[in-house]
Amino acid sequence: MISMDVQEEVRGRLRRAEDEHDVRVLLAVESGSRAWGFASPNSDYDARFIYVNKPEWYLAVGLEEQRDVIEYPIIDEMDINGWDLRKALRLFWKSNPGFVEWIQSPIIYQHMSSFHEKAKELLPLVYSVESGIYHYRSMAKTNYRGYLQAPHVPLKKYFYVMRPLLSVRWLEQFGTPAPIEFDRLRNVIEREPELQQAIDDLLAIKRASPEMGLSPQIIPIQKFIERELNRLESFKPPRSERKEVEPLLSDLFRSVIKETWG
Repeated sequence: MISMDVQEEVRGRLRRAEDEHDVRVLLAVESGSRAWGFASPNSDYDARFIYVNKPEWYLAVGLEEQRDVIEYPIIDEMDINGWDLRKALRLFWKSNPGFVEWIQSPIIYQHMSSFHEKAKELLPLVYSVESGIYHYRSMAKTNYRGYLQAPHVPLKKYFYVMRPLLSVRWLEQFGTPAPIEFDRLRNVIEREPELQQAIDDLLAIKRASPEMGLSPQIIPIQKFIERELNRLESFKPPRSERKEVEPLLSDLFRSVIKETWG
């Protein structure tokens, strides 16, 4: 849970961003470990938002040269930044994992217009399971090779390998975008009690400790990771058919601008 004080502080900073850049925030959510469900007590707040500029901003010869992100330095453990609507929808078109996770976040700071609802309605039509599998497999492999092959490993890195591997399993089993909540993802390993218990024990440490240090490998988790990575090394996800979704995204783009600015 995010305290009311933190929520109000995030909303206050978003209002200042709107005034500073003359935009409107359509959706602001929590991303990262707090949304995933395995935050440490001192984890940053990773607030991400989608904003819309005024219509004339998009009617410029130099549109492609205009800055389409708003970023702020981390202050008081708050990491707040956002994407312009057009940029966000172009990334959505490509099944960008950041955008897909943002619109599925269980922690919403604020939203206006019908953008969030309509984006979620389009998600099953736009999302490429094939792209998702390649993304999560690469994420798991990179973190495993970088952190989990030594006799003593940084415990928190287990979550940065387990989450993408469980996401791959979800995509294989259900063919729908993987949820971002770690507890929901664990449904795909419900028949592996030893692994589940090891994860429970690790979660208890993660949620109670400001910083997790090095530890000997956790064997049930280590074996699962290595088995899954070996399996996925030669795995070829089914090719996704190219869907004609650009008109749908363009319609959403235009309707949101009209709804926001009149």
